[in-house]
Amino acid sequence: MQDKGYPSLAIVIPVFNEGSILSCALTSLQMLAGVDDIIFVDGGSTDNTVSLIQDAGFVCLQTEAGRAKQMNAGTQYTTSDIILYLHVDTSIYSSHILNIKKSCHQGFLSGRFDVSLSGCGAIYQIISFFINLRSCLTKVSTGDQGIFVTRKAFDDVGGYPNIPLMEDVALSKALRKLGKAACLRDKLVTSSRRWEQHGVLKTVLLMWKLRFLFWLGVSPKSLAQMYKEVR
Repeated sequence: MQDKGYPSLAIVIPVFNEGSILSCALTSLQMLAGVDDIIFVDGGSTDNTVSLIQDAGFVCLQTEAGRAKQMNAGTQYTTSDIILYLHVDTSIYSSHILNIKKSCHQGFLSGRFDVSLSGCGAIYQIISFFINLRSCLTKVSTGDQGIFVTRKAFDDVGGYPNIPLMEDVALSKALRKLGKAACLRDKLVTSSRRWEQHGVLKTVLLMWKLRFLFWLGVSPKSLAQMYKEVR
């Protein structure tokens, strides 16, 4: 893939005890074109996550647990112009990378993709539809959607806030004040394991509850404890 003068791009991936699902992700990432850096940041895994990543030839930094801390550490490690924050269970292709670069070249400071949950059944597509609709209307994104941001915009808002939950929502709200956020319609397929393991209705209601309480001003620390107890 020719970059045609587009800015450089790095992918930052936070991980924690993901050894059971890493093989496919690592193989897919090795085939990506147009990426200058791929940086994993481990939050203290006790399985073989770190060794699998390093054996595949990728950088794996190690920090304290917490996605905000991990993603900030990965961002500080790279000098790329654009950062894409990706979950390890989300599939991405070279066409997605090119579309990110095109968007930032056109003046967008940040953005995200539409998401498609991997589970079979109409319920997962319904959930995906409403996630995408809500995000496009509010310009608030979640990590499953592949949040990307220019380095300047990231630095201008001070990076991810150091909170234990809702860090992606908080970052999105800060970024939308700076300028245009792209809602890219090509889809990332992300694992539906969270819904499958804990139940679709239970998970949806929990997410709604946490987002509503966050909007009301409940502290992320309290929300993280609630999330941990329910899950």
